[in-house]
Amino acid sequence: MSRPGPKIPPLSVTDAQRAVLEGWLRRRATAQALAQRSRIVLECAEGHSIMEVSRRLRITPDTVRTWRRRFIERGLDGLCDDPRPGVPRKITDADVERVIVKTLEETPKNATHWSTRSMASATGMSQSTVSRIWRAFALAPHRSQTFKLSTDPLFIDKVRDVVGLYLDPPEKALVLCVDEKSQIQALDRSQPVLPMMPGVPERRSHDYIRAGTTTLFAALEVATGKVIDSLHRRHRAAEFKKFLTKLDKEVPADLQVHLILDNYATHKTPEIKKWLLAHPRFQLHFTPTSASWLNLVERWFAELTQKKLKRGVHRSVQALEHDIRTWIADWNNQPDPSSGPRQPTKSSTKSPPTADESLTQVTSRASLHLWARTLSGGFLLICRRTRRASGPVGEVRPGVVRAVGAY
Repeated sequence: MSRPGPKIPPLSVTDAQRAVLEGWLRRRATAQALAQRSRIVLECAEGHSIMEVSRRLRITPDTVRTWRRRFIERGLDGLCDDPRPGVPRKITDADVERVIVKTLEETPKNATHWSTRSMASATGMSQSTVSRIWRAFALAPHRSQTFKLSTDPLFIDKVRDVVGLYLDPPEKALVLCVDEKSQIQALDRSQPVLPMMPGVPERRSHDYIRAGTTTLFAALEVATGKVIDSLHRRHRAAEFKKFLTKLDKEVPADLQVHLILDNYATHKTPEIKKWLLAHPRFQLHFTPTSASWLNLVERWFAELTQKKLKRGVHRSVQALEHDIRTWIADWNNQPDPSSGPRQPTKSSTKSPPTADESLTQVTSRASLHLWARTLSGGFLLICRRTRRASGPVGEVRPGVVRAVGAY
């Protein structure tokens, strides 16, 4: 007769623990080891013996005993791996905070921005450590961007006027985005362009020969994407008046014409005002000062520049103008209004959020990302310092929010 073994303590699982264990089993990102331990506990909770569980899961009985015992002693925490031995951590949270705060709030004495090596010298860390910290928080001191704020006192009114024309144009009217692309250069390279080869991109000489310039007047039809163009050698009110006359001839007489254009002086001369009084169906809508990006024809100019002008070679102004006319004719055969405003779909019944609502949503998401990343990463010191330096409660510094959100 075999000697009976020790009595096995019963294993019970609460509803909350069962929900967590089943969640670990269903989640795709769960490690296979943790999923197997969860299966062991759930099988034992059903009342199966150790040998039966080992046969069902095709593992050794010792493995079942180990994780059964650890769950009884420590609960769900017992299923996770214990800290493994190794080299102690050298870079503390305080060191990480010191690098981030120094990067955001200070500059080196002999430069306008930090480099990984100058920061390493100032903090006593290695260059690779500084680089890893910067990458983790999406900090890039070597990068710089520019911005421009409009000083137009009627900025909001003009934006509403222009965007209103995009989204809800008047009936029996044509909305045209008008602008000039002046000083288009006819450039010829000093040496022939070397064609692309396998492993070698197209190559062209850095210096060039300029044959002259031309100016393109363009009117982009918002609804269809078609373009009415006119090329002139000079850029004056007289040329703009000729372009308006061309628009008057090409647009059907029974339609009102709404022109969206910028505040260039050529558009407001007495000669142009007199012409507009004689043609009352033309109505001008000016974009705010320093906000010509609101005009959709600027995006069309970018298409023309990128696809035709940037890498084009022209030995004369006539050749340049011929290529521009050919490209515009091809565009009008298959116009692309995709750069314009999107029409709401039938399934979208919810009205778009206001500016205040959007700002509140962005701030809430940013704060949530900041605190979630802070708590999960253990950077409590950074968060505390950020809140002290941020001002009112709930307000966070954009630099830290952007860094943590990207991490």
